Amino acid sequence: MKKRLLIALLSVSSITFSQKKDKVLMTIGNEKVLVSDFRRVYEKNLDAIDNEEEKDIKKNIELYINYRLKVKEAYRLKLDTLPSYIKEIETYRNQLSLPYLQDTAFINSMVKDAYFRTKNEVKAKHILVRTPSVATPKDTLEAFNKINHIRQKILKGEDFEKTAVAFSEDPSAKGDSINGRLGNKGNLGYFSAFRMVFPFEDAAYKTKVGEVSTPFKTRFGYHILKVDSIRKSKGEVEVAHILITDKTEKGERLINEVYDKLQKDQQFKTLAREYSDDEGTKSKGGILRKFGKGVMVKPFEDAAFGLEKEDTYSKPFKTQFGWHIVYLIKKYPIDSFENLQPELLQKVRSDERAQLSQMAVIQKLKKKYTITENESAKSIFDLKNFRNIATDSLQTEILKINERTISQEKFINFIKNKKGKAVFEMYEDFKNEEILNYYKENLEKLEPEFASTLQEYKDGLLLFELMQQTIWEKTTKDSLALKTYFDENSNKYSSDDLTKVKGEVMNDYQNFLENTWIDELRRNVIITIYNKQLKNLIKFYNKK
Repeated sequence: MKKRLLIALLSVSSITFSQKKDKVLMTIGNEKVLVSDFRRVYEKNLDAIDNEEEKDIKKNIELYINYRLKVKEAYRLKLDTLPSYIKEIETYRNQLSLPYLQDTAFINSMVKDAYFRTKNEVKAKHILVRTPSVATPKDTLEAFNKINHIRQKILKGEDFEKTAVAFSEDPSAKGDSINGRLGNKGNLGYFSAFRMVFPFEDAAYKTKVGEVSTPFKTRFGYHILKVDSIRKSKGEVEVAHILITDKTEKGERLINEVYDKLQKDQQFKTLAREYSDDEGTKSKGGILRKFGKGVMVKPFEDAAFGLEKEDTYSKPFKTQFGWHIVYLIKKYPIDSFENLQPELLQKVRSDERAQLSQMAVIQKLKKKYTITENESAKSIFDLKNFRNIATDSLQTEILKINERTISQEKFINFIKNKKGKAVFEMYEDFKNEEILNYYKENLEKLEPEFASTLQEYKDGLLLFELMQQTIWEKTTKDSLALKTYFDENSNKYSSDDLTKVKGEVMNDYQNFLENTWIDELRRNVIITIYNKQLKNLIKFYNKK
């Protein structure tokens, strides 16, 4: 708890200062402290202080000097070399860098698109030509040419659905004659945002009604699609259901008996508990989680969304799971953008869209950096066992980003345990990762706010470790020293029994140790405060 509080108090505020106005407020030994350094910490905690005396500039400057002296001592003791410290800073740095690895404008645009696609459902059909899980350039080209040839047939007048049955490599298009399942002829019904893989969703919403898309790629292969219509989304529904898993005439007779009981005003919940075969919901009266379009099997979805009024139920109907009756509890229309924005933002950041946002950052960096690739070094890709080449033979530069050179060895290590992609695709992933790593490692030079926040976290973490070793452990582990302090100051306490006032004594002893320690640190360093800057600060905050 102490650790979190301490670091929070020292965290950086969002205030920035221009270099022209930033002056030296004081020197502590050979360290210059700028006005902005002090203000950053002071203003961060200003709103949380109710006592005007605690806001006093001179008093806070003294506290700030104490803080800087402690941090200097922590660095002198090399606490920044502790493995636990290094590991925690690395973790925090990675977390702190995440927003810088996303294109904010791109993400915001994606969120707005996702809202439109949540409010509006699109109905489409598609044709798929698959590519192998590890596709070579030849495989990719063949699949592209095939899907393009199919598209040309449709553009010349051939029926999309018949073409889907004849050529689509999505098994659902043709159906399953053995099990008696009819094919969907490529029809996918209505869907909205986050229901399909993103490239498919994107193509569907960017294709006009009645038109056939250009070929596009997903992880399944190449597709084309035709958009039949677009409509306002029906939102979500909350329903309860009764399921009879027996698909024979006996099951049909039973579901009709249940339906008759409903019409005679028997409670739906009671009947669900008595008759439903859905073990997961029957104890709750058949209640399901609310859902939107594209979640349930089509007959179930059609029945649920077909109910217009709450507290009404459907006629019995059949799905692949058995016989059902659905009861509408509540309809949930699409909420406003303001209310849905946080949820949509989370969804955008957790699916393929986030990768596209990162790619937008990488593309900008590619234009900014000087990137050189050694084509002759990439010739190792042609070797069958290139992953097993001796390390000594992999020292040739394969990639250069500005002044940084990257060897073949690093690429081989990158792909060592990776499968599912062709080597040329893994190289592109490697190159993009190295570009991003180069950017991350130079963030302190490029982003002042990032640098300040990270440095203050580093200092705060060091200060916690220093206080732990210098003050807190002494009061908890050195019982003799605590007893001596109590005996010398017993007149301050309400009891002569240390065990009865131990908490109070420990707190006082910690303060005593810290004040003694600070006095010693101050004696060993020259501190100079520049009065002009101090007066300007006092004047500035008095006006506020």
